[in-house]
Amino acid sequence: MITCHDLHKEYRTGHITKSVLNGVDFTINPNDRIGLLGRNGAGKSTLIRLIGGVEMPTSGKVVRKMSCSWPLGFTGGFQGSLTGYDNARFIARIYDKPYSEMRVFVEEFTELGIQLHMPVKQYSSGMRARLAFALSLAIEFQCYLIDEVIMVGDMNFRKKCERAFFEVRKDRALLLASHSVKTVKRFCNRAIVLDDGIATMYEDVDTGISVYEAL
Repeated sequence: MITCHDLHKEYRTGHITKSVLNGVDFTINPNDRIGLLGRNGAGKSTLIRLIGGVEMPTSGKVVRKMSCSWPLGFTGGFQGSLTGYDNARFIARIYDKPYSEMRVFVEEFTELGIQLHMPVKQYSSGMRARLAFALSLAIEFQCYLIDEVIMVGDMNFRKKCERAFFEVRKDRALLLASHSVKTVKRFCNRAIVLDDGIATMYEDVDTGISVYEAL
């Protein structure tokens, strides 16, 4: 499981301090598929980055007792001067996965073809998202973090992403930040509503959606 203990996150700009999260507590259990709902600026992406270890909380802690992906669609870890293949090789080394397997998977999933030989800094945002998805899926995590980028690309690619997460990996835990109540209702079994820095867990997805829609 993954547990958030009293998470606080503040950002300071000049003399101004903005508080984004104010004591967030919840647990992601194995097989949980949690929809993370909140208005723009509520802190959904921030919370996912904290859980994924991309950022550190101002106070509180995240305890991970199952393997957790980086936030899907997060491309900040890419080395822009390296090619798509080179970034795949780097990830393969970190997670001790055979590069030959990683390469084949990335080629098939991204459908980027010869563009995988190009430096990532020359990629469009959609191409970078495809590569990020493929690299995340090439490593078998117990929990996946998705920040609303699952709808990237054309219809065929979106269906491929949905199948990869909601069918092939239906036994994995998932935290999905989304504004789409239809997506959350279709794929999630619990919901968190993030408002005013506080996260409230709802065991019934429909109840969580109703609260979110009332905000």
